[in-house]
Amino acid sequence: MFNPEKEAAALVAEMTLEEKVSQMLHTSPAIDRLDIPSYNWWSEALHGVARAGVATMFPQAIGLAATFDEEILSEVAEVIATEGRAKFNAFQEEEDHDIYKGLTFWSPNINIFRDPRWGRGHETYGEDPYLTARLGVAYIKGLQQKNAEQLKTAACAKHFAVHSGPESERHEFNAVCDDYDLWNTYLPAFESAVKEAEVEAVMGAYNRTLGEPCCGSKLLLEDILRKKWGFKGHVVSDCWAIKDFHENHRVTNSPVESVALAISRGCDVNCGNMFVHAVDAVEKGLLTEEQIDQAVTRLLATRMRLGLLGAPENPAYSSIPFEEVDSPEHAQFNLKTAKRSLVLLKNDGTLPLNVHSIKTIGVIGPNADNRRALEGNYEGQPSHPVTPLMGIQNLAEKEGVRVLFAQGCHLYKDRMTELSMADDRMAEARAVARRSDAIVLFLGLDAGLEGEEGDAGNEFGSGDKPNLKLPGRQEALLREVTEAADGKPVIVVLISGSALSVEYADENAGAVVQAFYPGACGGTALAELIFGRFSPEGKLPLTFYRNTDDLPDFRDYNMTGRTYRYFKGEALYPFGFGLGYSSFTLNNLQADKEKCTVTVKNTGKMSAGETVQVYVESPEQKETWNLCGIAKVRLSASESTEVTVNLNPNAFARYDAEGNVQTIAGKHILHVGFTQPDERSVSLTGQRPLQTEITV
Repeated sequence: MFNPEKEAAALVAEMTLEEKVSQMLHTSPAIDRLDIPSYNWWSEALHGVARAGVATMFPQAIGLAATFDEEILSEVAEVIATEGRAKFNAFQEEEDHDIYKGLTFWSPNINIFRDPRWGRGHETYGEDPYLTARLGVAYIKGLQQKNAEQLKTAACAKHFAVHSGPESERHEFNAVCDDYDLWNTYLPAFESAVKEAEVEAVMGAYNRTLGEPCCGSKLLLEDILRKKWGFKGHVVSDCWAIKDFHENHRVTNSPVESVALAISRGCDVNCGNMFVHAVDAVEKGLLTEEQIDQAVTRLLATRMRLGLLGAPENPAYSSIPFEEVDSPEHAQFNLKTAKRSLVLLKNDGTLPLNVHSIKTIGVIGPNADNRRALEGNYEGQPSHPVTPLMGIQNLAEKEGVRVLFAQGCHLYKDRMTELSMADDRMAEARAVARRSDAIVLFLGLDAGLEGEEGDAGNEFGSGDKPNLKLPGRQEALLREVTEAADGKPVIVVLISGSALSVEYADENAGAVVQAFYPGACGGTALAELIFGRFSPEGKLPLTFYRNTDDLPDFRDYNMTGRTYRYFKGEALYPFGFGLGYSSFTLNNLQADKEKCTVTVKNTGKMSAGETVQVYVESPEQKETWNLCGIAKVRLSASESTEVTVNLNPNAFARYDAEGNVQTIAGKHILHVGFTQPDERSVSLTGQRPLQTEITV
């Protein structure tokens, strides 16, 4: 039986020190005498094969999270793995071994979205550790499709650990949290990725955590990842993070010392070029050659699991044709996914619009025809992107409805052209609003406003948001269009990767939709939602606060006052909330420590999907309650079914300061419904979750 570690170790034994070290850079050169081809470790697949040309481009990760659906996350990842293999096979034929052309995907990002100002939050699965773990595991398994020792692609869980901004300070920042938050918020998703999903790689974060740089942390990489969790894969540094050790964190004095620290702690491959100093580190006695051997063995073992370097080939993977990329079947599945990612936050009866009762629809806003707002970051190139304007035009005009369009304002500047006066598109927006029977207003952000340090090059800085307000003149546009509409239906669609403060829209618009970054098919999905072709079923994977004043200091990594689990105020739209066009009821709740069952009935007039959510309220705990179970259900009108929800094995326990699970004795309350049991959710939906007691 093929043993990747044994075969890799044998190959490493034939290498010189310089050859070994060369394989520890993300740009690993060929070693011709050993038949080792060049390989670039850096590839991306956050929500589609990224930065390597055309690919199916799914909703951004935060939008995938809004599905609350493990099955669809797994299916999305399987499509991405298929396209990744198809592209890799074609690139190999063309002898293209460049960056982004490999099979080691540095995805998913399973950091906790603890603060809505963080620019990279839209890369994550939201603010909840349990939801992040479930979706992360599904995504990793879908990417890897592990069969014995064979992998379709290799996934990478990032950024380990305690990492969520500020982006502008990530190269020198020290993230400090208490032991309780470390183990009960920041680490559970990574533990699940390692133990349950058997993720092949883990990427360290840029910052320090509790004083140690994450890519050279004894606590994180040695004590927790390798020893406590038994991780057998490889660790990759974040890009150029090793030089931060001496340049910014100042925990070492030279490049050689930084490299020695990282490798000795278990960092195996360097995104960047600092590991060239590993030869000097060995010669100076700061590293042993055995430590180099261990790292390179892990790396070559990964390549062998992928069927490379003379390992047994899996024809099911190596023969995937290029024609699988961006196929019509994948596009149809992408549309299905986009529909399930959309969240209806308010509806006073305005939606769905009746296409037969209106003659003119006004489409207004800076995100109405903004292709970048479909994609998010870490994106590939969609071949047929459909913006919201295009989607509405395609659907409405077939029904004889005239579509009027006005951009209204710039995404964040006060004018569209430099020679114009401020608000140079506002009059056009008012004119469209006055002449339309219904108005759809597309506001929000794109990945140019929120994203990674260095990526979001705009006046708002590093990529983090300064506050939760709509940027530029968008709030003014919202108010002017609403007033010009003079009582006619106004639908606000927010396209953003994070929560925004939209109290005016909540109070004055007839409907509010959160679309996140909905992918290449986003415009079609939104048009079909607006005209009632399906019932929305997305749920918020993060809290929408009323304003920035509700938030603790951005740099404070303790969880007090953050996310639905610790926030004591009233949210504008709570975590787990999302409306639909149908209605559902729950009854016959039965529960034990492992699962609960409940009868769900669709009492509405159309087929629809819902998410059964289970929250546990435990005695004398810091959290208000914790999500501990989810289950999707889709029913036709008047149909009912019994749904079983498996509970988190740690639902009635917490981690102690050493990371050991400790059962909480006493009476726990399970809340089972379609939302949290908080009063705001109850008020918004008119339904209170069922509850029962579990004694432990």
